[in-house]
Amino acid sequence: MKFLRFGVDGVTGFGVLDGERVREVTAYPFDGESFEETGVTYALGDVKLLAPVEPSKVVAIGLNFKAHAAEFNKELPTEPMLFLKPSTSVIGPNEQIVYPSHMSYRVDYEAELGIVIGKRAKEVAVDEAADHILGYTCVNDVTARDLQGRDVQYTRAKSFDTFAPLGPWIETELNPLDVRIESFLNGEPRQSTTSADMIFNVYELLSFVSHVMTLLPGDVIATGTPSGIGKMKPGNTIEIRVEGIGSLVNSVVARPTGSV
Repeated sequence: MKFLRFGVDGVTGFGVLDGERVREVTAYPFDGESFEETGVTYALGDVKLLAPVEPSKVVAIGLNFKAHAAEFNKELPTEPMLFLKPSTSVIGPNEQIVYPSHMSYRVDYEAELGIVIGKRAKEVAVDEAADHILGYTCVNDVTARDLQGRDVQYTRAKSFDTFAPLGPWIETELNPLDVRIESFLNGEPRQSTTSADMIFNVYELLSFVSHVMTLLPGDVIATGTPSGIGKMKPGNTIEIRVEGIGSLVNSVVARPTGSV
């Protein structure tokens, strides 16, 4: 099942994707709650897809693919490397990534599989992690690479507004242990690796993070990016594809002149 958030006539709704139609539902089934269909349907092309969740936080994982670690000549981590992206960095499908030219001269794409938390998770065992997952989505962990190197820690490089595109929806029926994760810059392939190359799989990640911080329904864990990351610039279009989920497309635009 594919759950989504959408906007139509100035109102935000929740839906289930049924082919090229959206069946409106009352809410997502967070924390095991039931949901009901309203009986209203829309053509997919008549609604604006929004970020599928509004997370309190995006917990991202660094260097979680073997080939990506090798790409940066890094040793494989012995435990997951965590950092946070703020809720204000989240945007949805077809929204614009704003290039922060007042601070950065290199902004990169990073294709990732995102875990969407469905049930409050605190100190969860690995074998119970699946019970706390609503589903999965595509994530672009946009990064100001030059600032990452300059600051050493990741907060500024990862946290600009628009630096966490999510979408296009949440897929609840997915085997996350071996799905292909890809990126395309202006239609040209850039990344293509399966989640089997992860150092820590999704269940191990959820368990580890939940022993550090409580995960709330709607929170997202971005599980790390494959090798092949690269820079974007205004005028580019970046597409993230995850097998079994779909395609997340965003354009890159220049920061407005005179903005603060």
